[in-house]
Amino acid sequence: MSIIVINRTRKTGKYYIEDLGNGIELEMIMIPGGTFMMGSPKEEEGSTNDERPQHQVTIKGFCLGKYQVTQAQWKAIAERTDLKVNIDLKPDPSNFKKDPASEKGKKAGNRWNRPVEQVSWYDAVEFCDRLSRHTKRQYRLPSEAEWEYACRAGTKTPFHFGETITTDLANYRGTSSYGQGPKGVYREETTEVGSFEVANNFGLYDMHGNVWEWCLDDWHDNYEGAPTDGSAWFNSDDKLSDKSGRAVLRGGSWFNNPKYCRSASRYYNRAGRGDNNGNIGFRVVCAVGRILQ
Repeated sequence: MSIIVINRTRKTGKYYIEDLGNGIELEMIMIPGGTFMMGSPKEEEGSTNDERPQHQVTIKGFCLGKYQVTQAQWKAIAERTDLKVNIDLKPDPSNFKKDPASEKGKKAGNRWNRPVEQVSWYDAVEFCDRLSRHTKRQYRLPSEAEWEYACRAGTKTPFHFGETITTDLANYRGTSSYGQGPKGVYREETTEVGSFEVANNFGLYDMHGNVWEWCLDDWHDNYEGAPTDGSAWFNSDDKLSDKSGRAVLRGGSWFNNPKYCRSASRYYNRAGRGDNNGNIGFRVVCAVGRILQ
């Protein structure tokens, strides 16, 4: 019987913290620039043709949210109507409003530390615009290439912690398994960000599962003609607020089978950018500047 190797890491890289007001903070991790192979090989279990052809991409350094945007962080910015750019935002849109169910002998958690969900792509873009006004720094959604590069953190395996995944490491539909990994728990809800205490080599948490994460890019059926500089892949020069059609989702969620949580897995929502449901959230990017001490 072969051995399954899972690499658990608690990395601490360069980071900075944004003050969102009322004691709410947003921690951003410095992601160093580099070159990686984007996509998956045909032999990777669960892979699909939309993840190919594999291609080399060179990424400039950027900063990415250590965690998915939480309900508390969302509320701190969404209720700031003075920062409005294009659309109104609901301060409390999430479906999972109760405290996470407590385990025997443990206290229930804080639902405000769960990722925000039931937010559309337009909502996420508006949040980034308001955050930019609040901080005087430019925030946005990650490009699809930036997201995969950050998720992999130098690895080439299906998941940043190895060849398989378990529900001790991530929140997904544990009634299914991946590779030689075991079946596990199906929680049927989100979990607090960072609660698995397993970071990748860049110091990012929850890159696999919990909620899908919006990316900037328009959806494309494969990587034929994809950019190789890490930029978002758009079909038009429309302003983000005028965009239509489908955008890319990454990372899988609490609702999905583990194959959808792979580093290379990509998905689109049939309802397009305007869709919002209980398994879609996001994290934010800031370009590298004088923010690092």
